Amino acid sequence: MQYLWMALIGLAIGAVAKFIMPGKGPGGCIVTMIIGLAGSVIGWFVGRAFGMYHGDEPVGFLMSVVGAMILLFLYRAVIGKKT
Repeated sequence: MQYLWMALIGLAIGAVAKFIMPGKGPGGCIVTMIIGLAGSVIGWFVGRAFGMYHGDEPVGFLMSVVGAMILLFLYRAVIGKKT
């Protein structure tokens, strides 16, 4: 049940990040979930770097969205250079 909850939260985070940063990006429901989950990890690392989180604290929704936006920005920067 925990994995289903993580997938739904990842989908919500990825969808919010894609809504805030419109444009061409990776598509599909599964890819949006992966972006959201990876964004949570990136947000946790960024939050720890700025002293917002300690080692055992979960990342918040806002930092997860920021992490997903960073991931989308990097994706578009790399893909934009290839085309």
